[in-house]
Amino acid sequence: MRVKDVKKVVLAYSGGLDTSVILKWLQTTYGAEVVTFTADLGQGEELGPARDKARLLGIRDENIFMDDVREEFVRDFVFPMFRMNALYEGCYLLGTSIARPLIAKRQIEIAEQVGADAVAHGATGKGNDQVRFELSYYALKPDVKVIAPWREWDLTSRTRLIQFAEEHQIPIAKDKRGEAPFSVDANLLHSSSEGKVLEDPWVAADEVVWQRTISPMNAPDKPTEITVSFERGDAVAINNERLSPATLLTRLNALGKENGIGRLDLVENRFVGMKSRGAYETPGGTILYTAHRAIESITLDREAAHLKDSLMPRYAELIYNGFWFAPERRMIQAMADASQASVTGDVRLTLYKGNVIVTGRQSPNSLYSMKVVTFEEDQGAYDQFDAQGFIKLNALRLRLGAMAGRRGGAL
Repeated sequence: MRVKDVKKVVLAYSGGLDTSVILKWLQTTYGAEVVTFTADLGQGEELGPARDKARLLGIRDENIFMDDVREEFVRDFVFPMFRMNALYEGCYLLGTSIARPLIAKRQIEIAEQVGADAVAHGATGKGNDQVRFELSYYALKPDVKVIAPWREWDLTSRTRLIQFAEEHQIPIAKDKRGEAPFSVDANLLHSSSEGKVLEDPWVAADEVVWQRTISPMNAPDKPTEITVSFERGDAVAINNERLSPATLLTRLNALGKENGIGRLDLVENRFVGMKSRGAYETPGGTILYTAHRAIESITLDREAAHLKDSLMPRYAELIYNGFWFAPERRMIQAMADASQASVTGDVRLTLYKGNVIVTGRQSPNSLYSMKVVTFEEDQGAYDQFDAQGFIKLNALRLRLGAMAGRRGGAL
């Protein structure tokens, strides 16, 4: 990209060392006007210092955007994903992945608003986030210019970053001068820790790594019982108290934290090809996932549920790889959303020392019939003799195959 091609750029800005260096680097390398965007995704950090740092680096107030997107995040990104029961590689609830399309969407909206011709992010050239951001940018604004400093500059070490910061009078927090023991990314759904002391997958994560949950071993030796209510596939209440999406997830996070729920030590396959190890915490999401599957168990038709499950790995992979705005993700989402029309009711859960235990479920749309399943007299609700023909029809191909095998036929 030619330097003269960029006049104004919207930067995804946290106020930390990396993005502060990126801000100054954009100004000095591209000579571009920089607009900062900081999203409150429920990461649990005070965002005021990001505004102050941007001002210190010469950004005018009209070019500083700080948005509370917690409700949008849960309502329009987290809840749709949970309607599909998405798990990447069987266990990861996609907490980091699902935040990236929202940040990218808002960056593009701001770019349109202020007339910027470029957007920039602070993701490295080894990770998944660069892909997630940029696929989203291009899906929403095909002609946008994208600047990825970690793929362009020569600041390839923490020492070089700090040196650049000192040369340009960028304040550096004391805890940033040494090597951080691991990196952390957080939002309302999830906290992920990676790198440094976590790189050896044989070495157990130290307790200091876990920041959103207490150890299951140290959790109260007393169960907590809650009821989660759903309407059309989305959680709407806890213990009969209706809550907004973000407030509900916040409440579940607190319940999960105090009961040691939601820890995951994972080695995953990154989209770029390498394996990485992370320590993930999704306390409220783990409770929500279990509750949602429980209410679906009595409200979804068998084949509809199995079809959803068969498409889930593909859907989860699309989100993990950054294709939230791709047509195939939208198609699967439409199917998932349609399936939730009857997914309304209550799930009773017991939370205890890292476990989420389903103890009851009820729905006005329940397909579960005690009259049919009873071991007692069912008054003709189910004719057991019908099973004979059902079994013989399903056995026909097996019998034909076995007879062919006796004649020397191949399997």
